[in-house]
Amino acid sequence: MIPLIGYVNKLSARPGETLEFKVSSTFNAPFQASLVRIRCSDPNPEGPGIREKSVESSFTGKYPSRIQNINLGSYGIVDSALALEYLNSFTVSATIWPTTPKKGRQAIIAWGDQAKSGGVLGINNGGRLFGEIGKASISHAKPLLARHWYTVWLAYDTVEQTLSVGCLPLSAQHKDLTDIVETKSLDISTDKMDSPLLFGAEQKDGIGAHFNGKMERPRIHNFALGVSNFPLARNEKCFADWDFAKQMSSTILIDNGSHGLNARLVNMPARAMTGSNWTGKEMCWRHAPEQYGAIHFHDDDLHDCKWQTDFSFTVPDDLASGLYGAKLKCGDQEDTIPFVICPPKGKNTADLCLIIPTFTYVIYANHARPEFGDPWRQRAKDWDAYPWNPGDQPEYGLSTYNFHTDGSGICHSSALRPILTMRPGYFTFVDQNGSGLRHLQADTHLIDWLEEQEFSFDLISDQEVHDEGTRVLEPYRTVLTATHPEYHTNKTLDAIEAYKDCGGRFAYLGGNGFYWKVAMHPEEQGVIEIRRGEGGIRAWAAEPGEYYNAFDGEYGGLWRRNGRPPQQIAGIGFSAQGTFFGSYYRRLEPSFESRFSWVFKGINDKRLGDFGLSGGGAAGFELDRADVRLGTPDSAVVLASSEGHNLDYTGDAENFFVLVPEEQLTHMGTWPGDSIKNLIRADMVFYETANGGAVFSIGSITFCGSLPCNDYNNNISKLLRNVIERFLDPNPDFGK
Repeated sequence: MIPLIGYVNKLSARPGETLEFKVSSTFNAPFQASLVRIRCSDPNPEGPGIREKSVESSFTGKYPSRIQNINLGSYGIVDSALALEYLNSFTVSATIWPTTPKKGRQAIIAWGDQAKSGGVLGINNGGRLFGEIGKASISHAKPLLARHWYTVWLAYDTVEQTLSVGCLPLSAQHKDLTDIVETKSLDISTDKMDSPLLFGAEQKDGIGAHFNGKMERPRIHNFALGVSNFPLARNEKCFADWDFAKQMSSTILIDNGSHGLNARLVNMPARAMTGSNWTGKEMCWRHAPEQYGAIHFHDDDLHDCKWQTDFSFTVPDDLASGLYGAKLKCGDQEDTIPFVICPPKGKNTADLCLIIPTFTYVIYANHARPEFGDPWRQRAKDWDAYPWNPGDQPEYGLSTYNFHTDGSGICHSSALRPILTMRPGYFTFVDQNGSGLRHLQADTHLIDWLEEQEFSFDLISDQEVHDEGTRVLEPYRTVLTATHPEYHTNKTLDAIEAYKDCGGRFAYLGGNGFYWKVAMHPEEQGVIEIRRGEGGIRAWAAEPGEYYNAFDGEYGGLWRRNGRPPQQIAGIGFSAQGTFFGSYYRRLEPSFESRFSWVFKGINDKRLGDFGLSGGGAAGFELDRADVRLGTPDSAVVLASSEGHNLDYTGDAENFFVLVPEEQLTHMGTWPGDSIKNLIRADMVFYETANGGAVFSIGSITFCGSLPCNDYNNNISKLLRNVIERFLDPNPDFGK
């Protein structure tokens, strides 16, 4: 375990709202907590450094240390099922699609406490179906196969004192496997079912033996199933019958039986999954919910750690908007839990606003990267950087860029857990040309620059934009994005578009923005869902038929596939991705016209940003380009485009870029009909919008990493200052 670690109940708050901090400390001594304002989180000795300022707070002080555990694994639970006690003979059954049948003991349906006298239908260490009641146990001879459907059951007959387990393979490929029912005479001392009743786990010294795979329609009959009355029809009257196709967007499992034994889900398994009866004729679960009655459970799902609160902080009215952290110290260990303080609701304390992309932070939370290893550990030591990495600490739950232990993609993420990748001093890459920062740490390059340039600005997060819509943006003359605002809901896109249409000035200062569509859970705070459907640079691919979100029922995947390409939002959209290498922009002919002199005031260079703390240059890693057919306005002017991106991996593996899949139709042909070489670029674009509004976009993730160079005196810094100053002007002259 990490000796000192914590999290906060939400990533942003306004004055008057209360933040709750949950801490786990392995120390015997109390830990110290204090408040800091975070300006820069770059641990690179060649960069600005870690820049924080202590702030007085009501929670400053010492608190008792205690260890708070994390319980990975999803399951369903009926907490209190007194009606079970009145069952004598019974049968429990379910239809399952196991994904790791040989990983070890896995409970399908369990009741009571297995350490005492409970019962379980499950899969044993050899991948075989087994049944237990108390100390009596029975199992099949043949192991189950991964990713195949089976109907399985356990039956107990009190009169005959027999315990049976049965298995019916549903796959047409396995007709050679006959229906199996094994029966054995037993002397069972306990013949009653007991609470709790669990799906996908068992209770034995805590919750464990988690099931990996899909499950649908668990049922209980009040008689023992035998060969003569097998199989059971789905519409047959049951003592309990849980229909996972009902209330699909909730965490409630509805019991169609007469006793109303509704269950609740823990740790957010995936719903709206194709079931054993999916025909492939319908791709949207809302149109055929009966074919999507499966839930995919995982032994490493994690939603809410449910740690106890160690201290709270009610945001005072006079605390300025900004990025803050609760700094924890104990012994030789430190941890800082970051959060955003927004201005009071309905008010703005500046004309400039920066949207902090917390949805993207959470989607990437605890991303264990494949290249992580000893070079990262050594650099962290050399730089005295944040020392913990998800590659070494998977117990805190991984990101939606990782896979579950059964090989399926992680489609849910939540901030209700420690997020190692959101710590000051954390770096993503061993960048030979810079700091290797992404997300929050890279975004502090922009925050640091705004402070250095003495701009007055407010911070708000995606959550406020999602919850409050365009109202939260309207008071600002200018709104900025950070380096990588990739993940958005319908509501956040609607708010930004409405802001532009009403005369707002919008500056998109990142790359690969507005790319993936996500959904927020309607009941559970802060849980985000991503379905990586057709197209796009993807860490994993959703299974066929599983492209629609469970949370809102809408088609997931790329915004481009949903008819809202990034070009409609910011004038440019994702076109190419490479290694974490930064090149430069070259000014194009229109940039030298007098109408754009205000953009390039004090800049004589034709090359922009051939330096930087992110990959060594301002145009790198992920690049966005203009395209009128995808929504770039006809009036948009491309002021500069990047160059110097290598297309030959064998030539320079460090600087290697490829076209994103949605841009390429074949190995030779592209969707725009242009050459691959011409499409691998970042475009710097400006255009005016209605009611005095304007948009300035730069199309590169590494752009803001160039701002601090040469003590903030460089052509990227000058250019951005020129743009923001003009955007803040109440009566700007954008040139004609």
